[in-house]
Amino acid sequence: MERLLILDSNSLMNRAFYAIPALNNAEGLNTNAIYGFINMLFKMREELKPDYIVATFDKKAPTFRHKEYKDYKAGRKKMPPELAEQFPVVKELLEKLAINIFEIEGFEADDLIGTLASFSRDRGIEVYIVTGDRDALQLAEDNVKIVINKKGMTEKEIYDKDRMLLDYGVTPKQFIDVKGLMGDSSDNIPGVPGIGEKTALKLIKEYDSVENVLMNIENISGKKIKENLMEYSEQAVFSKKLATIITNVPIEIDLESIKSKDNFDVKAVRKMFLKLEFKSLMNKIPDSEEEEAVIEVKADYEVLDTIEKLKKFTSSVKDAIYILFENENENVYSKSVIKKIYVNLQDKNYVIDYDKLFKADSEELKLVLKSVFENEEIDKIIHDAKIPYTILDKIGISLKGLIFDTKIAAYLIDPAKSEYQLNGLIRDSLNIDIKDEDELLRVKEVQYLKAIYEDLSAKIKLLNMEELFYDVEEPLIEVLSSMEGRGFKVDRVKLNELGEQFSEKIQQTQEEIYSISGEEFNISSPKQLGKILFEKLDLPVIKKTKTGYSTNAEVLEKLRDKHPIIDKITYYRQLTKLYSTYVEGLKAVIDVDDKIHSSFNQTVTTTGRLSSTEPNLQNIPIKHEMGREIRKVFIPDSSECVILSGDYSQIELRVLAHIADDENLINAFKHHSDIHTKTASEVFNVPIDQVTPLMRSNAKAVNFGIVYGIGDFSLAQDLKITKSKAKEYIDTYFARYPNVKKYLEDIVVKAKEELYVTTILNRRRYIPEIKARNKMVASFGERLAMNTPIQGSAADIIKLAMVKVYEKLNKEKLKSTIILQVHDELILNVYKDELEKVKKLVKDEMENAIELKVPLEVDINIGETWYEAK
Repeated sequence: MERLLILDSNSLMNRAFYAIPALNNAEGLNTNAIYGFINMLFKMREELKPDYIVATFDKKAPTFRHKEYKDYKAGRKKMPPELAEQFPVVKELLEKLAINIFEIEGFEADDLIGTLASFSRDRGIEVYIVTGDRDALQLAEDNVKIVINKKGMTEKEIYDKDRMLLDYGVTPKQFIDVKGLMGDSSDNIPGVPGIGEKTALKLIKEYDSVENVLMNIENISGKKIKENLMEYSEQAVFSKKLATIITNVPIEIDLESIKSKDNFDVKAVRKMFLKLEFKSLMNKIPDSEEEEAVIEVKADYEVLDTIEKLKKFTSSVKDAIYILFENENENVYSKSVIKKIYVNLQDKNYVIDYDKLFKADSEELKLVLKSVFENEEIDKIIHDAKIPYTILDKIGISLKGLIFDTKIAAYLIDPAKSEYQLNGLIRDSLNIDIKDEDELLRVKEVQYLKAIYEDLSAKIKLLNMEELFYDVEEPLIEVLSSMEGRGFKVDRVKLNELGEQFSEKIQQTQEEIYSISGEEFNISSPKQLGKILFEKLDLPVIKKTKTGYSTNAEVLEKLRDKHPIIDKITYYRQLTKLYSTYVEGLKAVIDVDDKIHSSFNQTVTTTGRLSSTEPNLQNIPIKHEMGREIRKVFIPDSSECVILSGDYSQIELRVLAHIADDENLINAFKHHSDIHTKTASEVFNVPIDQVTPLMRSNAKAVNFGIVYGIGDFSLAQDLKITKSKAKEYIDTYFARYPNVKKYLEDIVVKAKEELYVTTILNRRRYIPEIKARNKMVASFGERLAMNTPIQGSAADIIKLAMVKVYEKLNKEKLKSTIILQVHDELILNVYKDELEKVKKLVKDEMENAIELKVPLEVDINIGETWYEAK
């Protein structure tokens, strides 16, 4: 038996919109309803394998029901604009999927569904109606099944005539009579006052129809129900009429045209999915035969596995080359190696068997590769150049002539992605899907690298990011590679001593906790700790979880003043975390040269800040003395060197002064005032010489809180003051710095219009959250809009400074090198005989990295360890 699948599209879109969390693509288009709808369509098509598919929609124009009853659907909430904007897109998608759309003025989608179902049933076609609305249950028959979506879009119930009798005790046709009596608040069908679903079902089970109920009013028990049935008898009959789905709408139905088609426009659907960012749905559609043919035809290559072949190849390299490296042990500096190098030259693919050639004759290989890789006249386009930079440098090859890194460009264009694999870029930009398990994956990837380069370079220009890309991010690749290669030396003896100190402190704190609690238990077990705190010590329960009491940091903070054991537990947790992460953790990653070669990531944060992994040296906690102690194990390369720290002073507040163009804030920095003391003087209305350390500390919280869009509630919590006092602080601050207030208000308005914000160097961050229906999510988006231009600009400046310092060190042929970057601070290993020169060089280059309306100031500190330098 053939099958027809009918989609009640308005109902399903509405259900998906409210069931699925807000989704947006890079352009800011809301996509959650489209995603839920299409996902459901694919699932139903896979499960039912229908021969025919149609999608029905409501038209905006009034229907015959509105004409008969002007209050029909009155009071229904207007469709949210975030949902309304998705309907044209889903219709376009259905069109590309070759699924017919039925909509007609004067009738609802329900009537079209009823007509299509009746037409198909009469021709022996089994019908499945997918909806989120129970109104369609009246259409159920043996061969007409109603699929009701429940619990969002994840569960469904299927009703036919038997299921209706089982669940409701009435036939599908009698369900119309039930609606006539009980009415329908969502459609504003009045029914009979005082009669709900339970009573309506009971009456129809007994009397079969509305008309029979009205003929037997005298036999019905319940005085009020009798009175209402008599008074509203005409309304009951009219309500039944309104609730009845029409099954003979005058439409032409051509079965051939609604056939489920496998030969839809795959390329167009893929393009739309890419635009909508529906990557998880990509594998639900077949590959385009045309695209597969393109891949297969062009995926030829030559293997260069002898020096003679390699020499012949390198001698022919005159034009730009497109390069992809395959590496091994990337995260262990001493073990990291190149396995293969894939090259595309003049539309021909080559595979350099680096591993084989290196083992055969590493010196000869080095000389041959130098002729290409160190030739600045040969332009090189590489995907993810940092690791090859580092590994090639280990064997004495300097990578020169890099003009474009496609990974970095893709990150700048869309910094919110979780990864920037070349395969994904090919799929996104070229609509070509190469399977990850394809044995020719790398060959196919490198052959499309030129097209990716052309696409991304055009977008960088279009988005006005050329300065940011070519002057900051791309030169930074070499800087970061150098930092990873140089590494940061660790004093193993000191680290072991520190480990012993931590162990002693942990043991001591553990004993103190046992003494206070009166028994031994596993402090790291939330369950055991919860019993001690909330049962034995009878502390107030703040929060419960599925498994018992919550003992997270937030709970402990609220219990701090309730019992002395809380501070001990907090301290114990800090110590054990520091010990496992930064004592045992560091021991595990020290390389054979007694150095830690951390990985610095350019493509992780949405703000533009660098991140550090394996290990994360940017995240060593320094608020606690034992955390600061960890920095003592980081030492210079030798006794001939010292550690130098160059730290920007209050860079985010200086950026704020520049962006907001606030005269008072600008003047404060121009006169080299202590900005926190000055703010304290203004906020607390006292002379500068009367500002106390507490006032300065509170003013500092206000200054940095403003940068992050802090509200009075959060500030009150941070400073442990009343909400009204916090509001007073903020109001006073804005009165003193009015342009800061104007900037914060203006940037939010602009972000709501454009759905993105930019930094001084035009780094872009998309903020679709700012238009979210959820107020908390929208507020978060507003705070991102306020802070991102400031934090992102600070990130741009430190990156620019790194490039300038690195280039100047090389130009001056100095031995000293940058070895670490932590937020607004640069750490260098400096040779003592170069110290004075490097101090001046670092200060000059950092302070003049960019011209702002306020001066940039850098604090330089020197030490025999990182701890001393900071």
